[in-house]
Amino acid sequence: MTTSQPADRDPLPADATAATEPPLDAETGEMSPQQLAEARQYGRWQLALDLTDSGVDLVYMAVFALVAARPLDAWLAESLPNVWLRLLAIYGLMICLHECFSFPIGWYSGYVIEHRFGLSRETFGGWVYRHFKRFGLAVLFGAVMVLAMFSLFWLVGAWWWLAAALAFFAVSIVLGQLAPVLIMPLFYKIEPLEYPELKDRVSALAGETGLSIEGVYRMVLSDETAKANAMLAGMGQTRRVLLGDTLLDSFTLDEIEVVFAHEIGHHFYKHIPKLMGVGFCFSLVGFFICDRALAAWIGPTYDPKQMPVYALPMVMLALSIFSLLLGPVQNMVSRRFERQCDRFALTRTGMRDAYISAFRKLAKLNKDDPAPSRLAVFLFHSHPPIGERIAIAE
Repeated sequence: MTTSQPADRDPLPADATAATEPPLDAETGEMSPQQLAEARQYGRWQLALDLTDSGVDLVYMAVFALVAARPLDAWLAESLPNVWLRLLAIYGLMICLHECFSFPIGWYSGYVIEHRFGLSRETFGGWVYRHFKRFGLAVLFGAVMVLAMFSLFWLVGAWWWLAAALAFFAVSIVLGQLAPVLIMPLFYKIEPLEYPELKDRVSALAGETGLSIEGVYRMVLSDETAKANAMLAGMGQTRRVLLGDTLLDSFTLDEIEVVFAHEIGHHFYKHIPKLMGVGFCFSLVGFFICDRALAAWIGPTYDPKQMPVYALPMVMLALSIFSLLLGPVQNMVSRRFERQCDRFALTRTGMRDAYISAFRKLAKLNKDDPAPSRLAVFLFHSHPPIGERIAIAE
């Protein structure tokens, strides 16, 4: 099925987005057989690499926790009697050695495959720079979390898992507020969008649902990727609209409005606080299971206040296994929320044709298989397949 756009649905003018490439062709029909075959091949590569990455992670952490942790701790104790320094040393060695194993997979997935399918615009040097910037932030954040967790072990004792869940909940709230103003600008150029008509549409749509937004911003994605994206980021006073320049360059005003209406739906249905509440429950269960796994591993002498430093890899292994098993459940909840927002966008805007053309363009730009395998959806997809989302409108 194809749709046609009225004459007044023109792409944004070039001066509104400083486009680096010409807009996408106005034709918004279904994928051609060649495009569909390419999207399916890209999806198969993604699934294979995701499964490989997960398998390598689990095997590595299991070997480190069960074989290397105790002798490594004993060896480090000779030169680092301070438990805090030894804890950081084990964490640093574990993470850096893991990077040696995971880097080839990340490079092939994030650079080789993305270039092979024409989705990446990064040079190899640019990709390496971004990769290690993310890695550095992850290591720093992880070190803080490790120190905080072992502080709870040694100070709180048997109820550490409850304190850890509460701390995790508090951190998620803080990060939700700070991410769009402190973290995202480290990776993307974000600037106020100077396009009154679009800003008025977005503001009016938000106002209809009682949602206040701090501003509308243009996020430069085109330096890194050809994929299009948009989001409503932040919480409270930092809540803002982020529209990728790849989206602005290729989509009409109506298409952008209906995409944004979907994002508004998350706040209309209060998905953010619901997800945070569900996340707290999941973290509570996860930390409790981790506590029981540690008790079974250490044995009758288990006492969190005497938690040995060499237990860190086992803690990370237990939490990783729980997270892996929980992933499909989280994805199922997320997909349900996304379907609600799709229906909200269709009902609120009434722009069925724009909705269909927007998602068909997303499928083409992002090389997104409209009907991926059930295994891929079950394990890794937080959004419904695009084919299913278009069927809602049709």
